[in-house]
Amino acid sequence: MLLAVLPLAACQGAQSSGSGSEAASGAGSMPGDMSETQAYSGIRADETVGFTGTEPFWGGQVAGPTLTYSTPETPDGTPIAVTRFAGRGGVSWTGTLQDRPFHLAITEGQCSDGMSDRTYPFTATLQVLGEQRQGCAWTERRPATLPDGATAP
Repeated sequence: MLLAVLPLAACQGAQSSGSGSEAASGAGSMPGDMSETQAYSGIRADETVGFTGTEPFWGGQVAGPTLTYSTPETPDGTPIAVTRFAGRGGVSWTGTLQDRPFHLAITEGQCSDGMSDRTYPFTATLQVLGEQRQGCAWTERRPATLPDGATAP
């Protein structure tokens, strides 16, 4: 379970600046509201989450206990059995790809993929095959939007 928390802390830590005693204690790098005692509920366990990233291109979706990870080399995706963890600041899924740890963490925050005019409601941090990658994520309930506010296809 500790491994599932690490991606959430790593993702939020890159976004949190922290200051004063908060930064000195490391508390600024913890995800979510420090006073919150409940698990993150912004993405329900029964929702399908889509995710995407660039440089290199990657993406997929997670539904229930299965995550499908896609790259240009595997456009149909590779299914991965995953375990879900809802932490204080987001949700993560942990599994194994090619006998190596696979971690996907999703946290609140507007996100741009840098290639389109879409704005996504979540950021994605992926640790795969020894690399950490940044991307964006969405759900059907909270889809990506276009500059005019319309839902992106």
